[in-house]
Amino acid sequence: MEVFCGTAELAEEERLNSLRFLWMKKCNSFEAFRSVPKRRNEMAKKIAVGVDLGGTNIRMVLGDEKGRILSRMNVRTESRKGPEGLIQQLVRIIRSIMSNLGSDEDVLGVGVASAGTLDAERKTIKIFANLPFNNIPIVEPLEEELKMPVHLLNDCSAAAIGEKMFGAGRNVENLVYITISTGIGGGVYVDGHLLFGKDGNAHEIGHMTIDMAGRLLCGCGKRGHWEAYCSGKNIPNYARLLLQEKSSEEIERSLLVKFSKDNFQSMTAKDLYDAAKSGDALSKEIVDKIGEANALGFANVINLYDPEIITVGGTVALKNEDLVINPIQKYVENYAVNRVPDIKITPLGGDVVLYGALAMVFHENNL
Repeated sequence: MEVFCGTAELAEEERLNSLRFLWMKKCNSFEAFRSVPKRRNEMAKKIAVGVDLGGTNIRMVLGDEKGRILSRMNVRTESRKGPEGLIQQLVRIIRSIMSNLGSDEDVLGVGVASAGTLDAERKTIKIFANLPFNNIPIVEPLEEELKMPVHLLNDCSAAAIGEKMFGAGRNVENLVYITISTGIGGGVYVDGHLLFGKDGNAHEIGHMTIDMAGRLLCGCGKRGHWEAYCSGKNIPNYARLLLQEKSSEEIERSLLVKFSKDNFQSMTAKDLYDAAKSGDALSKEIVDKIGEANALGFANVINLYDPEIITVGGTVALKNEDLVINPIQKYVENYAVNRVPDIKITPLGGDVVLYGALAMVFHENNL
C-alpha cells in the first residue's frame, strides 16, 4: 500500500545514509560504515487492528503506532448464532481488514474494546446487555485463530487509553474520560495507572447515586443513578418528570410539543436538544436541569479521582457540545471540593474507543 512508503520514510532513509557517510569519513573505515545500523524491517511502522465491539455494529480499524488510521470497516453485529458465531464473524472481518496490507507480518496484535462487564482477567465478556447472550470468550479463541496477541478491555477504559496515548491526555498522569451516550460510563487514570478494581469495574461512574429520593429507575435495576437521569436512553424520562412541574399552558406553547410530534411518551433526547437549539425556552430550561445533574456526576468524579483533565465523548455530548458542556462548567464548582480541571469534548471524536483499541496493542505495558 502506498501509504506505507511515503516521503517521510524516504527522508528518514536519506538521513540515515548521510549519517553512515559521515561516520565512514570520520573513521576512514568501510567496517565502520558497515557498523552503522541500516533501516531494517523491525524499524518499519508497526500496525495493529482496533475493534469497537457493539451490540449493533462492529467498527474496526488498521492503525499505526502514531495513531494514524490506515483503513476502516463497519459491519452489523452477528447476534443470531451465539458466542461462536460472533467469534467467527470477528475472525472473518479481522482477516479481511488485514488483507489490505498484503501481509500480516507487521500486525503486532488486536485490541478489542467492548461494552459490558468483563471477567477479572479481561479475557471474557461476562455480561453484554445489548446481545441476547452472555459469557463470550474473546481473547483465547481469537488468539488461537489469528496466531497473534489479543487484548480485551471495556470500551470506556479503552477510550481513556486512547485519550492518554493519542488525545488530550498525552501529557497528563491523571485523566478521566466520560461518555454520555445511550448510557454513561468512564475510564480513569490516576498517577499514570489505569484503574480496574477487584472485578474490573472501578470505572462504573454512571451508577453513582445523584438522587437520594430515587425518583427514576436505572437500567441496572437500582434507583437514583446518574445514568437514569442523563443518559441518552433515559433523558426523556427525566424530561417527563420535569414537565410534571409545568403548567399545561407552558407546555402547549413549547416547541417541544412539535419536535416530539405531540407525544411526550415517544419523545427522544434528540427531540429535546433539537427544540433547545431552536430557542425553545422550556426545552432550554430542561436541558439546563440535565446539565446540573451532569455537574453533580462530574463533581463526584473530580472529588474521587482528582483529575487534571476530563474529556467527554458519546453521541449525546458530541452532537450537542455546548448544551452539554456549558451547564456542567456552570454548575460543577457548586459541588466539587477538589480543584475543577479542564472539562472538554474529546479531540478524538467518535473514534476515541477505536484509538483506545489500537493503544492496547502498542502500549500494553500501560494497562
